[in-house]
Amino acid sequence: MTTARIGLLPALLIATSLAFAGWSVGQGVERFRMADRSVTVKGLAERDVQSDFAVWALGFRRAGSDFAGVQKGLSEDRNRVVAFLREQGFSDDEIQVQPLQVQDLLAREWAPQAIALRFNGNGQVLVKTARIEAVGKAANGVDPLIQAGIQLDTEQNGFAGPRYQLRGFNDLKPALLQDATRNAYEQAAKFAEDAGARLGELKTANQGVIRVLDDDGSDMDTGRTPGKRLRVVSTFEYSLR
Repeated sequence: MTTARIGLLPALLIATSLAFAGWSVGQGVERFRMADRSVTVKGLAERDVQSDFAVWALGFRRAGSDFAGVQKGLSEDRNRVVAFLREQGFSDDEIQVQPLQVQDLLAREWAPQAIALRFNGNGQVLVKTARIEAVGKAANGVDPLIQAGIQLDTEQNGFAGPRYQLRGFNDLKPALLQDATRNAYEQAAKFAEDAGARLGELKTANQGVIRVLDDDGSDMDTGRTPGKRLRVVSTFEYSLR
């Protein structure tokens, strides 16, 4: 009889531990300590927001065997790009013209003996504005520039569209953290109720890292989407009475 009782107690403890582990995973409870009667929970908060600033780099390039010809062509391309942006409603304060660059490929130490197009040049015009919708509309309407023979550059990974930013991030932090705190408190209160205890004071809190993500399901912020998703997971420890 004694042996049976000794074996039964560990079995009950194991079963109880497994049941709590399964429940805590589903409820967001991270840790429960019986010794000092406390519970640690994670509060999750997410919000979908819109970017408040855009930077659009319109790069263009030309190549040729004549330095002056390449430079002239780039200058004309730049004027066409600026004219296009003004037609789209952008002001001179929103448009930044960058210096033209022309490179002599034969001037490089590793240059081959024969080059079909000796001179390679590029230029860039930047648009910096808080008018997100105007940038998106203009970026989808660059066909006239291509039809005019302008070779628009692409950035890495073949992307040449606007980059959207969230400059008002700090203004959104308090509400997001408040949501995470509320979520954690509700989980802790539910756990205390189910455990037949009362939720006590907050012992420790860890804000966690607020992440800014693209709203297209990406797990990072590439800057390509005007919509952003803010996400934070904060950790709180409450005492139990």
